[in-house]
Amino acid sequence: MTGKTILVTGGAGYIGSHACKALAQAGYTPVTYDNLVTGWQDAVKFGPFEQGDLMDRARLDEVFAKYQPTAVMHFAALSQVGEAMAEPGRYWRNNVCGSLTLIEATVAAGCMDFVFSSTCATYGEHDNVVLDENTPQEPLNAYGASKRAIEEILRDFEAAHGLRSVVFRYFNVAGADPEAEVGEFHRPETHLVPLMLDAIDGKRAALTVFGTDYDTPDGTCIRDYVHVCDLVDAHILGLNWLEQDKGSRVFNLGTGSGFSVMEVIAQSKAVTNRAVPHEIGPRRAGDATRLVSGSTRAEEELGWQPSRSTMDQMIADAWRWHQSGHYES
Repeated sequence: MTGKTILVTGGAGYIGSHACKALAQAGYTPVTYDNLVTGWQDAVKFGPFEQGDLMDRARLDEVFAKYQPTAVMHFAALSQVGEAMAEPGRYWRNNVCGSLTLIEATVAAGCMDFVFSSTCATYGEHDNVVLDENTPQEPLNAYGASKRAIEEILRDFEAAHGLRSVVFRYFNVAGADPEAEVGEFHRPETHLVPLMLDAIDGKRAALTVFGTDYDTPDGTCIRDYVHVCDLVDAHILGLNWLEQDKGSRVFNLGTGSGFSVMEVIAQSKAVTNRAVPHEIGPRRAGDATRLVSGSTRAEEELGWQPSRSTMDQMIADAWRWHQSGHYES
């Protein structure tokens, strides 16, 4: 048991709430800092909750002084690609300015270990290329661009102040806590698996498949999916990496296996034994054709072994959560 306190921004959100559970199970005290714009207070079950905005430096300073965390896990961000294309200013302001304020407060508090939730969207479109940490970052939208900018801020703050960081570039996150204590729930919902499950049980008329003319075997986008519990396990390993003073590092978090939208739909029918009502819509601006990790760095250096990231397991866990009731119920 470590007894250490970790400040978790966005801890009331999908990934952040799963991270808080994993931290608590590992002996840490996770303190959730969240403005509840996209998060849910009912998801904060594993440690203290402090409501606040990343742009509020005085509030951040107050929370740092109260809890004196040894590290920060930074999940809080706007993350919808379509919205980022339509409202880039909102993404630059929220994600970059908010993160900069947080990073300045972190350094001022003398908290020098920082785990950052980044994204494979920083890579942009690289047709027929498996993506590793050295792939050029050429984001297609303000979401990916804002995350890339925060990575650059972290590098600058390391050079100037000694802030150590582990950056995780996620591929598509799916699934839910197997015990259904927390799960994936957004308003509005934009992620494929929960949208698909909503369509299955009649909460929406049909799932929209955005584009069937991509250069893939069935014409739909291909993504690399990783189970949320495997993903947060990597964050605990990243925290341990920093505690052992191994230096700053970037890691992709994906499985190396790609699934098209139609393949996910077919797998969902097999797991739930229910058809997925779906319709075909136009492509969405900013969507890449194929995003699949080619990296083994997290496995080789962190010892990360994703154990739940099969498509049937991710859908089964998400379906169990989906049937258990949501935060708004």
